[in-house]
Amino acid sequence: MQNLTTVMKGHKNPVEMLRNSQIGMYVYPVVTPEFSNWRVEQQAWRDSAVLFDQSHHMDELIVEGPQAEAFLSHHGINSFANFDLNRAKHFVSVTPAGHVIGDHIIFRERDDKFILVGRAPVSNWLQFCAATGRWNVRIKHDPRSTSRPEGERVLRTHYRYQIQGPDAPKIFEKMNGGPVPDIKFFHVDWINVGSKRVQALRHGMSGAPGLEIWGPYEDKAYILSTILQAARDAGVNLTRCGSRAYSTNTLESGWIPSPLPGIYTGDGMMAEYRDWLSSESYEAAGAIGGSFVSDNIEDYYVNPFELGYGFYIGWKKDDFVGKDALARLKDAPTNRKKVTFEWNSEDVLKVIASAFEDGIPYKWIDFPQPNYASSSADMIMSGGKMVGMSMFNGYSYNERSVLSLGVVDQSVQEGDILTLHWGESDETAKTSAEKHRQAEIRVRVAATPYAKEARENYADSWRSRAAQ
Repeated sequence: MQNLTTVMKGHKNPVEMLRNSQIGMYVYPVVTPEFSNWRVEQQAWRDSAVLFDQSHHMDELIVEGPQAEAFLSHHGINSFANFDLNRAKHFVSVTPAGHVIGDHIIFRERDDKFILVGRAPVSNWLQFCAATGRWNVRIKHDPRSTSRPEGERVLRTHYRYQIQGPDAPKIFEKMNGGPVPDIKFFHVDWINVGSKRVQALRHGMSGAPGLEIWGPYEDKAYILSTILQAARDAGVNLTRCGSRAYSTNTLESGWIPSPLPGIYTGDGMMAEYRDWLSSESYEAAGAIGGSFVSDNIEDYYVNPFELGYGFYIGWKKDDFVGKDALARLKDAPTNRKKVTFEWNSEDVLKVIASAFEDGIPYKWIDFPQPNYASSSADMIMSGGKMVGMSMFNGYSYNERSVLSLGVVDQSVQEGDILTLHWGESDETAKTSAEKHRQAEIRVRVAATPYAKEARENYADSWRSRAAQ
């Protein structure tokens, strides 16, 4: 039987495997790329109101049973001490060595039932832990919609919409038939959407106020039409956001959505996990893009402290996967910190101009996001020394700048000018990378979150703590 272990054995090392992946561009599936145009759609979450359709690009995992809380607490770093009903958390899983596997948003629906939403690595990890451990839990996995459905019908367990922006409250009041409850940040309550009662999470990915609602997928068309009519009745210009603009909202709010899952090394439990993962899994088929090339896959890993998640850790829990390793890493001088990189516009234009000149151009910068791999790792240099890694990039029309999120050495300060090496350092077999030259782009180290709204108005979270 083919699994991740056998796939890895066919390559020199995991880095070589992932840098030459044939999976192609990372796709945000099903949702129309642009409803109007991505510039207007980006502006909407800052200036008016935007409607995100989040129904297709994320896995959903339902975990229930007598030991559901104990199971999730053991396999995530978070404290569950204050996790009451109708709450949500940013759930983070790590390996026994403390390397981040990924993160999900987790909702508590009952004492014994949780819903998790996010990218595949955490979903896969929790399914493995439930299948191989002695936990009294039941798991239902609803994987993300097919990246290229080729006309096939797409069905999910739940629809998921988010309405966000300064004018969003007017829409909520109309569709609810009156004022909505005062929902605290990352809390859940029930509201009306026409004749339907739906759950609503107080959330806001790009920093502006918003609610995320979900319910049975068969209600999706009715919910959408009711939202659009409520916006018209409220006199609000609600802009539907396509998949091109959607993925860029995090550049302003500072969440790195796709760190490489740290699962390619480690013995014992991790070796068993690689045997369990299929050869078609996200971890086996995914791609690393960027200028950083190392024979050691662990050079691409990050830990929770580097992503600003250290204060999530439930140190008072008796035990959880990675606890001992995280205790050793807690104050390690090698820990990096998360920052935003603001790309120099002249250097960006130089890269783009090369496509109109004879010879081999620089690596194309696609707008609004050059999403040519599932995980990115571009070298950040200072005086010939690598001091960081750019991990997710794109263009913000609101900020009129190309931005990227990544990690840097503790010695790097906000305002420092560094150099980003853009493009593959040599030719790879990945289908999403054309023949190109590597470019040097100056970047200024900036605050995270980059958007003032997100820094100042988020409730207590990694975003607000990073701004302190």
